[in-house]
Amino acid sequence: MSVSPRPQTVTVVIPHYGDPAPTQALVTRLMADPARTMAGIVVADDASPTPYPASSESAGMVQVVRRESNGGFGANVNTGLAQVRTPLALVLNSDAEITGEQIDALVEAAAPHQPVVAAPQVLNPDGTPQWTGRHFPTVLHQTVEWLIPLARFRHLPVLHEAVGHDVGAARATAPTPVDWVMGAVMLLPLDQVRAVGGFDEDYFMNSEEVDLQLRLRRRGVGSLVVPSVQVAHAQGGSSDPLRRRAWLVDSRFRYARLHGHPRLLRGALTAATGVNWAVNRLRQARGTDVDAAAVRRDEMALIWKGTRR
Repeated sequence: MSVSPRPQTVTVVIPHYGDPAPTQALVTRLMADPARTMAGIVVADDASPTPYPASSESAGMVQVVRRESNGGFGANVNTGLAQVRTPLALVLNSDAEITGEQIDALVEAAAPHQPVVAAPQVLNPDGTPQWTGRHFPTVLHQTVEWLIPLARFRHLPVLHEAVGHDVGAARATAPTPVDWVMGAVMLLPLDQVRAVGGFDEDYFMNSEEVDLQLRLRRRGVGSLVVPSVQVAHAQGGSSDPLRRRAWLVDSRFRYARLHGHPRLLRGALTAATGVNWAVNRLRQARGTDVDAAAVRRDEMALIWKGTRR
């Protein structure tokens, strides 16, 4: 008779920057109804303009660590992970709506597959998927995403696949292996993560979790979506959209330099910018409120900035 592996203990790591209220609400919720598998909580403050306040009500369960300078998501998570002494760490964005029961369910579902990077099915507040499971990035994925004419069709499954979303994983009902999982709610096997050096801190925001999971995959550690656990997450609400896009492009070029084809990516995005310009010229001629030249200028600035880093 087979015996299911005993779930390992986990430490929750919450990276903090900005308004402390969401992080405080998450900590309060987890302390009021903690997971059986949870050994503690680490809040990593990334030199936030509004520091996360130290708590005197946590009976030693919550540790706050503070960085001297703002290093971005990966650097901040590394700072939190350095304090973890359990076999597993659960990285949580502060706006993830997760319960102790869900943490236990995620840890237990991942146990037979350990070591593995695992995530629940992450949803928007309206219940639509955030495409937790994804394919490793390719130039084609990023070019399709760049093309303005395709924006109106991106609700279609074929377009989701074309930009790298794993549609099969979003429809699955059993734990499903994927190339990588998004970092909003991410269960990490600590020994394996430390063996590959943790997150690459040269990414400021975006792609750091993809890079980490690719390096783990090369060591034989896969990634898994657990659809029986569903967690709502308010995506991208804490930073300016234009700044987020600049971070995204910068990080994709760094990923391409390390693991892909940066010149091909630059050429493909430049060609896509030409298509966008032509389409926007037609829209502008028909009276649409769009400045084709300005959009092209902004897109080229993002491409060249990412190329030069």
